[in-house]
Amino acid sequence: MSINDNPANDDAKTGKPDDPAARSPQRGPSRRRVLGAVAGGLVAGAAAGVASGVALASDANPPHLRPSARRFENKVVVITGATSGIGAAAARLFAAEGARVAFCGRRVDRGRAVEREIRSAGGEATYIHADVLIESDVRDFVDAAVQRYGGLDVAFNNAGITIQKPLHEYSADEFDRVVNTNLRGSFLAMKYEVPHLIRRGGGTIVVTASSNALATDSGRAAYTASKRGLVGLVQSAALDYAGQGIRVNALVPGTTDTDLVRNASPIGHLPDDAYRVAMKQWAASNVPGLGRLATAEEIAAFALTLASPEFPYLTGAQLVIDGGKTAHA
Repeated sequence: MSINDNPANDDAKTGKPDDPAARSPQRGPSRRRVLGAVAGGLVAGAAAGVASGVALASDANPPHLRPSARRFENKVVVITGATSGIGAAAARLFAAEGARVAFCGRRVDRGRAVEREIRSAGGEATYIHADVLIESDVRDFVDAAVQRYGGLDVAFNNAGITIQKPLHEYSADEFDRVVNTNLRGSFLAMKYEVPHLIRRGGGTIVVTASSNALATDSGRAAYTASKRGLVGLVQSAALDYAGQGIRVNALVPGTTDTDLVRNASPIGHLPDDAYRVAMKQWAASNVPGLGRLATAEEIAAFALTLASPEFPYLTGAQLVIDGGKTAHA
């Protein structure tokens, strides 16, 4: 995933080539190449800004989002890929709106930290270790959540990774790992969630795709293929289960400020303050529309809206929240 991608989560390693731009011809300068070229200038500017206490683009910082309703009171929600990023933000918001949340991810320490945070705030959540690459892990995660909380009402299938390089430089294993995590992982989650939703008499499934499913760039063959495949998966599943009262929709986020995006960035190694100043500078000029990265909480809030009972006629859709990125030709 490049700097202008949306991360589904941060539960897996991000693969980055040493210098793909230097080794492979491209039709034009990608955002990643542009960012790499100006990284030195951003580092210097960021350091100066931090040192002088300059707050760049402070008016672009979105307000902290707080739940305005208890739409998920006593509902059971499962989330994949929720130890950080969008998934973790969604776990907090679902719990704040009254849900009993079971969530999974590979990083035990991060998962337990999110669980403690939610419980200390008065919510109910349980972290369960699972890797969506492993079918038995996915099955056991869903079954354990249902057993603990007595059923299933909402699923947010959010787990995803990226490896970023020109197509011919992927190994077959790297390509498979991205597609199997992002696309096959969502298939497995739905496979084991759907029977419980049917027994419940219906429910909602939200799947995290990406704006790269609509408009992408070089170096993202595996990621884009998997995310575009998710849109097709959602559309077909929505038709499969409409008669059982299950609504299935794709969340299509734009560039989001998470650890995965930072790890994919050539300036991700900067100290926290310098990185954030540099990213504000970069986003102001390189993210079409609002000119900033989304927060994980903003994207998670939209996931809750799609999962809520407020739009009972909404299914089989791909809903874009990208700050205007894909409106830009």
